[in-house]
Amino acid sequence: MQPGDLVGLIGSKGPELALIEAITGSRARLRAGWDAKSQTIPMRQIDLLAALPGVHEPPTRLDQPPWQLVPAALAAASPGRRDLGAAWLLLVEAPPAEGIGLDEFTELVAGADSPAVRAACWCWLQQGEQHLFRWRQGRVHPRSLHDLRQLRHDRRLQVLEERRLQQWHDLLRQRTPLNPAELDPAQTRQLQQLLAFAGGEIEELPDPELRRALQAAQCAIEPGSVRRLLVDLGQWQPHALPSLRSSVWEQGFDSALLEDAERLLAQAELEQPGDESRRDLTALRSYTIDDADTEEIDDAVALESLAGGGWRMWVHIADPGRLVASGSPLDLEARRRASSLYLASGVVPMFPLPLAVGPFSLRQGQRCAAWSCAMELAEDGSVARHELVRSWIRPTYRLTYNDGDALIDLAPPEEPDLAQLQRLLERRRRWREAQGALSMEQSEGRIRCTGDDAELEITDPSPARALVAEAMILTGSVVASHAAELGLAMPFRGQPVSELPPESELQALPDGPVRHAALRRCLSRGSTSAAVSPHFSLGLPAYVQVTSPIRRYADLVAQRQLAARSAGQEPLEATQMEELLKELDPVIREGIQISREDQRHWQQVWFEQHRSERWQAIFLRWLRPQDRLALVHLEALAMDQPVRAPESCQPGDALTVQVQQVDSLSDLLRLEAR
Repeated sequence: MQPGDLVGLIGSKGPELALIEAITGSRARLRAGWDAKSQTIPMRQIDLLAALPGVHEPPTRLDQPPWQLVPAALAAASPGRRDLGAAWLLLVEAPPAEGIGLDEFTELVAGADSPAVRAACWCWLQQGEQHLFRWRQGRVHPRSLHDLRQLRHDRRLQVLEERRLQQWHDLLRQRTPLNPAELDPAQTRQLQQLLAFAGGEIEELPDPELRRALQAAQCAIEPGSVRRLLVDLGQWQPHALPSLRSSVWEQGFDSALLEDAERLLAQAELEQPGDESRRDLTALRSYTIDDADTEEIDDAVALESLAGGGWRMWVHIADPGRLVASGSPLDLEARRRASSLYLASGVVPMFPLPLAVGPFSLRQGQRCAAWSCAMELAEDGSVARHELVRSWIRPTYRLTYNDGDALIDLAPPEEPDLAQLQRLLERRRRWREAQGALSMEQSEGRIRCTGDDAELEITDPSPARALVAEAMILTGSVVASHAAELGLAMPFRGQPVSELPPESELQALPDGPVRHAALRRCLSRGSTSAAVSPHFSLGLPAYVQVTSPIRRYADLVAQRQLAARSAGQEPLEATQMEELLKELDPVIREGIQISREDQRHWQQVWFEQHRSERWQAIFLRWLRPQDRLALVHLEALAMDQPVRAPESCQPGDALTVQVQQVDSLSDLLRLEAR
């Protein structure tokens, strides 16, 4: 080769014509394309099409003599399909082993040889879609009939694949409901990838074709946008919770467990082991006090007047262990769930609902199996005496908190018990505060949902709620002390001592949410252990949760420890208890996380429905001052929310909050405070 020769090369956009400008060693400097762009490439990547005639000076552009090539001339010189087919038929009958040169090929297909025809034939030979010939090492080779059939077959498959991809792109772009049963296997796999990505099971989409399909559908490759696409396709519920997907709570109870539940329902009225030794407390006037929509009723309270004066309080706790044996399938399923799951739409129970709301619950007017804790208080509110027994009770009244408030407030002569219980438990609360307990009662807002509608529900502090809370804390304290005296391993709850702000600093803060926020910020995280440890914010030397065995597996474990000791059996040792708690802990944390994400989602839905409103708020504290991110208390909603706030804000400052941006499918809520 020499300067001025006409050559061909494969550029970034396909076959391209060029002129050699200079040769240095094994590399050639070229003037490539119609715009004569200069580039240097290895000579092995160049095909010689025509040598420069000796009488001509080397041209610098394709349209200069002697080549005089322009796009129109090249198009006119392109070989016809009939001539190409005839040439293939001629060569394939006796294919030359070494192929034929480009000059011979042009003579064969065009009947003439010229630079324009050579250039046109070479460009045609480089096209990937032509199936008749191959260009190899500067020679033309006819493809065999077998190769031709295979290429046509491959081309057919490619056309079908391109058609399939186009149909899939059209489905995504149209954003109308689709039927998964009508998808082919590849599309089904891509749909599963989208669901996994939307659900947070994978962090990125590995399939490049799927990413291209999303771009064609103008869908950003981020979970929120993909969830919105899936909603339009009918493959994702607008309020589906990603963290709930494939969790133990979403899977429900299988048929075998439901059959076990039916069997226990049939046996509930029959005598069970240990029933004969239960104490009969059915004559006591007992009250269950819960929210109106509560179905799983774990506890009840009662009051007994003593012959020598004074009072004995009773807290009755449901006894599901009477029917569910340790290690049974239903017990293992409850252990796998660790607790009931609380969502805005309702409760996902730890036990099958017919059992949880049936024989497990303390139902009004029915004889129910229970654990009963009797407690007498000293004048200062400490526990003077206690007793813990398995019992039979018959709840007299099923009250809502509003009912309880009315009975406490009015204290009618025929129903004085709740008012007296409230006075006794108030004495107990003052005792705990003297031991360092913190009291941070305030209204709490929570979003509940009905269908697609989000509704704000505010729970205000009330005498009945305070009574129930204090009674449950008292029972947990008594059971913990009782177990500690016996050396009995329990799922003890503890909280390390926290360093609180100085009293003068707290008193300078407005009482209520602002002061409570300052206290909560200092508190250490609580923990559960087989060893006794103090609980700082409750002001107790020992504490164990025992009053919700239908809804918390650890509470049921505590009951079984007590039952084993009272029956002379071997309870779990401390090491066994620690192993069990270690097994329960991640599931409990997962349930808490799901509940929080669910509540956050429905808060976002609620703000979407009220995005034009403004709310009065109180500045609590800075979260990230550098980003002007603060925590405020929305008074009308009784909830704390992070917002962007003015830099000058101080705790207690009044603000007005409005929605800046909200998208529940993208898990996005941004509030602005002024």
